[in-house]
Amino acid sequence: MTTPQKIDAERLRSRLLAPAGPYAAIDVVSRTGSTNADLRVRAAEGASDRTVLLAEEQTAGVGRRGRTWASPAGSGVYLSVLLRPAEVPPASLGSLAMVAGLALTDVAAELGVDAVLKWPNDMLAGPDRAKCAGVLAEAVSTGDSAVVCGIGLNVLPLREPVSPGPGGQPATSLADQGARTTDRTEVAASLLAALHERELAWRRARGDLEMAGLLDTYRERCATLGREVRLEITGGRSRYCRVVDIHPTGALVVDEDGFWSTVFAADVVHLRPAS
Repeated sequence: MTTPQKIDAERLRSRLLAPAGPYAAIDVVSRTGSTNADLRVRAAEGASDRTVLLAEEQTAGVGRRGRTWASPAGSGVYLSVLLRPAEVPPASLGSLAMVAGLALTDVAAELGVDAVLKWPNDMLAGPDRAKCAGVLAEAVSTGDSAVVCGIGLNVLPLREPVSPGPGGQPATSLADQGARTTDRTEVAASLLAALHERELAWRRARGDLEMAGLLDTYRERCATLGREVRLEITGGRSRYCRVVDIHPTGALVVDEDGFWSTVFAADVVHLRPAS
């Protein structure tokens, strides 16, 4: 088996580093526990807005609710971006994960991969709608508005089995879905460029997805909209409902036996249509 080429930090910097590009710093490390954890430390130490950290391998990569994110060496793009969007109120920072989700689907479309979004932060790809990427956005207590946005994207086939997500969702990769390229440097560059474009609109709109012109696009790409779902709430409770809309804040609007409400945090399991 051939050894995957490492991500080329100099190629990324030549295309994306200030002043020619939008990012203040771009570093690639061979191995770390979690790029999000590392950038939270750097944020506390005063790292600049739009600082990027990528890792060839994460040994303690995490997703939402502390779940493990498999990050084997040379298989994916595992990156985190420190953002200091002073224009965005803290209460609106939560919609950043959805902005990153749009960037992921932008890249998937560019690579010829059929992909959709599962609220709030997963990219599903292929006819079986298997999980190809996830996002974890974490606010940082630094005295100003700061958030670390982590993205894990499976580029090459995973060599080891991965435990299915909520609802038994299997894993897949861009390669499995016939992507036009699996050059991880190229994929990382495209993802960072797409994230910048989407995040800039979000930032200028003070975190309002509708004002940023992102909400309708998210609705179009969100496979959760219109579905019957099971919501798994913290504490082990479950709710069954139908998703009727995405609120401008990024929350789900659900219909539960004729009663509409908004849901800001939950694991969503797509229920199979009745046969």
